[in-house]
Amino acid sequence: QRESLPAYKMRRQFLDAVRQYQLMIVVGDTGSGKTTQLTQYLAEDGYGGQGLMIGCTQPRRVAAMSVAARVSDEVGCRIGEEVGYTIRFEDKTSDRTRIKYMTDGIMQREILLDPELDKYSVIMLDEAHERTIATDVLFGLLKKTLKRRPDMKLIVTSATLDAEKFSSYFNECPILTIPGRTFPVEIMYSREPESDYLDAALTTVMQIHLTEPAGDILLFLTGKEEIDTSCEILFERMKALGPSVPELIVLPIYGALPSEIASKIFDPAPNGARKTSITIDGIYFVVDPGFVKQTAYDAKLGMDRLQVTPISQAQAKQRAGRAGRTGPGKCFRLYTENAFQNEMLPTTIPEIQRQNLANTILMLKAMGINDLLGFDFMDPPPTNTMLTALEELYALGALDDEGLLTRAGRRMADFPMEPSLAKSLIASVELGCSDEMLSIVAMISAVQTVFHRPKEKQQQADQKKSRFHDPAGDHLTLLNVYNGWKGAGKSDPWCFENFVQPRSMRRSEDVRKQLVQILERHRLRIVSCGRESVRVRQALCSGFFRNSARKDPTEGYKTLVEGTPVYMHPSSSLFGKGQAEHVIYHSLVETTREYMNNVTSIEPKWLVEAAPTFFEVAGGGKTGELSKRKREEVIKPLHNRFAGEDDWRLSAQRRQGRGGGGTWG
Repeated sequence: QRESLPAYKMRRQFLDAVRQYQLMIVVGDTGSGKTTQLTQYLAEDGYGGQGLMIGCTQPRRVAAMSVAARVSDEVGCRIGEEVGYTIRFEDKTSDRTRIKYMTDGIMQREILLDPELDKYSVIMLDEAHERTIATDVLFGLLKKTLKRRPDMKLIVTSATLDAEKFSSYFNECPILTIPGRTFPVEIMYSREPESDYLDAALTTVMQIHLTEPAGDILLFLTGKEEIDTSCEILFERMKALGPSVPELIVLPIYGALPSEIASKIFDPAPNGARKTSITIDGIYFVVDPGFVKQTAYDAKLGMDRLQVTPISQAQAKQRAGRAGRTGPGKCFRLYTENAFQNEMLPTTIPEIQRQNLANTILMLKAMGINDLLGFDFMDPPPTNTMLTALEELYALGALDDEGLLTRAGRRMADFPMEPSLAKSLIASVELGCSDEMLSIVAMISAVQTVFHRPKEKQQQADQKKSRFHDPAGDHLTLLNVYNGWKGAGKSDPWCFENFVQPRSMRRSEDVRKQLVQILERHRLRIVSCGRESVRVRQALCSGFFRNSARKDPTEGYKTLVEGTPVYMHPSSSLFGKGQAEHVIYHSLVETTREYMNNVTSIEPKWLVEAAPTFFEVAGGGKTGELSKRKREEVIKPLHNRFAGEDDWRLSAQRRQGRGGGGTWG
């Protein structure tokens, strides 16, 4: 079966090229077998010998796990032996591992620990055209590593469109094309714009099912809620049609699905599923509503917001291509041809140009890269975004006045999470509540949600959840759940009883164990605050002071930075309680309105204590004359210190003799 893949015909040519060149671009459509086969050819050719590994990065964790499973199956080993994978908080590799699949984020961390990457003989950056931030950073880092390791090979795989651009960035390196197995795909557009894309999508799926010949249908949606709703509606509609119509099997797939359920879609079909970057055989019909949910950075607010936006032409082409892998197919685009030609961007904007960079910059600083403007980005991020990130890291105490890494910053870089969470965890040690904070941070990092809210039992589920609600908010509610689970002997029946997902709890537990190891490595004490949970809220302030909001007299809340209107999400333990005057939140998600996620009530003075460089109490010395209400009102963010004449802090060039140096020169 392996020999039927297009990659097989190119095997000889590929291996010759790897021998001849240190660096090359491989263009192969999904379905060409590049992801599963090239690594095996390299191993068969001896690149996995002498204790070295072949590393292959993937933009998504679902892809890293499923591809590794597929390859270990072909090699005939158990996963984690000769073939393994590593994703954040989960390492399935051993001393015997020769081929290692991982997320691009993991590879980035490995460079932080070992800039020469001595364990690897070949690195393959797969699906590089997805242009995640981690992939973009790896471009620049690996380009440098190659200079210092003439024996190492780098293979970058890409979709057709970007090959030339990639090649010119990588010193005009050669491009090898693996023809995909593609069949013609007939494309149908909507006659006029759809008012409700979800409804249109489900109607289209039903029409295909009832009128077209047999074949799987792939429907692209923008997120978990939409997918779950669609599965239910389709199920209901099919039930309503009775037993006379052929069966339609509806299978969801998305990043947050537990891996067992997700792997169901790779079984040869019974029909119907939805995309990630993995090829699912047997699809003849693609339904493309033309939207994707992506994070866009709001530089004013200084944070990412999740928004549903139109896809690019390149994404549309890629989606359509999925219908032509097994035979001639059809793609139903639920937008007009005019919209495709004139309203969609030709290619997607790289993440690095539209997302918060605090994490990335902290990582680069920890690698000794101080000249950020001089870093070899394929597409440099907006200076404005870099400044906000530096400002944020400065306020968190990760950088000093010179914009250089502090000891605290170096510590923060060792935690695989956003800087604000790392800061809260480190601060909790001083505040004597690191035991509690570990559990909270683990619960937030490990899973999107631990609560299970099945459609048919929502009231029961909400009732059980409310028993964990903490008057101070969602972070402590999560702590209550963790402690309840631990107190019940970590039992599954307890989870089912309380509508908590047992797998999410176990994953949180794994994450917690790993965070404990990092704390111990830094000799940071693990202490409990007992009942004094106020300390936990103070520790959260030290990381999330930017994400603060105060109650608006008319409705909802307004953020302290920029005064954007935001709302309490109905799932929050503070929802409808109405007393929290000041809150901090973990993130903002925009659906029907701007919602705060994971909210905790705080005292405004904690903000000033947590970030004196960021907030000041207005009214200078004469506080006695202000009424209490006024006094609380006037905590205001300071101006941005790094804008204007301080721009040089972005670059280590102005001051000779200081900065630069480091591992990366």
